[in-house]
Amino acid sequence: MAPERELIVRWLGRVPYEPVWRTMSALTSERDEATVDELWLLEHPPVFTQGQAGKAEHLLMPGDIPVVKVDRGGQVTYHGPGQLVGYPLLDIKRLGLGVRDLVTAIEKLVVDTVAAYGVTAYPKAEAPGVYVDTPGYAGAKIASLGLRVRKHRSYHGLALNVDMDLEPFNRINPCGYQGLQMTQLAALTDSVVSVRAVAEKMTELFADALGYQRVSFTEDFHPNLLAAQASH
Repeated sequence: MAPERELIVRWLGRVPYEPVWRTMSALTSERDEATVDELWLLEHPPVFTQGQAGKAEHLLMPGDIPVVKVDRGGQVTYHGPGQLVGYPLLDIKRLGLGVRDLVTAIEKLVVDTVAAYGVTAYPKAEAPGVYVDTPGYAGAKIASLGLRVRKHRSYHGLALNVDMDLEPFNRINPCGYQGLQMTQLAALTDSVVSVRAVAEKMTELFADALGYQRVSFTEDFHPNLLAAQASH
């Protein structure tokens, strides 16, 4: 009989970008066939992140917000308070998934999460991410994706705009698209939304979608992340 799929979900609150990124990368390099998959859910202080193929021309006027060049796919995006960031640290080979399967699963996860708040959304094959159909916001982007898969193990992930200041998106061409309208869950639903509540809904949907039978939810940081923060 196949062993039960196990997932650790960590709610990290608001944590600086660089220690989280460095820790994710190190853990991905160190993990082996027995390492339990994890999903990290969190917020970041204001930061722009520029993907591996990122072009400087898409950074229009970052101003006082730092820019970090990172090793994920994609162009430039913004992270800030009020945005739910999810980092799936998964062994996708063990899950029986390819990279495209994982992207599709994450896009569907976001679509299903916002649907729980009465919002209709959809992915675009030619422009990764999730977009909404709401009148007045049709075609606006509510979530961005940027993954890295190394030796069948994933890190980086998704950013879902929940209830945040969207102004910094005006300082960039989001994901490399000039004039792309960004939106957020709070503008599209009559429900009261919080990043923590949306994180809990996403956890439930993520576990079901990828077939995890054993899920533990914790607010404890990974020990390696605590060490990275202390040295940052």
